Amino acid sequence: MATMSRKGAEKVRVFIDADVLFAGAASPRDYSASSLILLLSELTLIEAITSEQAVREAERNLQKKVPQALPVFQFLIARTVTVTPQPTRDEMHPFTGLADHKDLSILVAAIRAQCDWLVTFNLRHYRPGHPDIHVLRPGDFIRRIREQLATMQ
Repeated sequence: MATMSRKGAEKVRVFIDADVLFAGAASPRDYSASSLILLLSELTLIEAITSEQAVREAERNLQKKVPQALPVFQFLIARTVTVTPQPTRDEMHPFTGLADHKDLSILVAAIRAQCDWLVTFNLRHYRPGHPDIHVLRPGDFIRRIREQLATMQ
């Protein structure tokens, strides 16, 4: 199993894609994997990072599909994630081909933020990916965190 952070004592840095932000805000259950990841960040157990693009995309989709969740979303953004600016075209160019065109800026933002993990429901958008970042679904990330905690006895 890969370690959860680059340096032993540092918090896990995880990049949160728009679909996970959406699910965390719109989830009818308080303990969905997406909600748990955001809660872990709010409790400062992990460091959750996202991009301006991901925030806009999640907000736009919530407005269309679940507008009543927008206040929860705004609260989550303010309390649980650090929002990074969009990478420039020059920053993205060296990574061309490592993600779908529309998601390349997400991958580059995650790499630029030195995240070890990119959490998304759209794994296929990030193939072949980059060797310095692991792309996984929210439930798989929660399982990794649980495994890591189990070894800290």
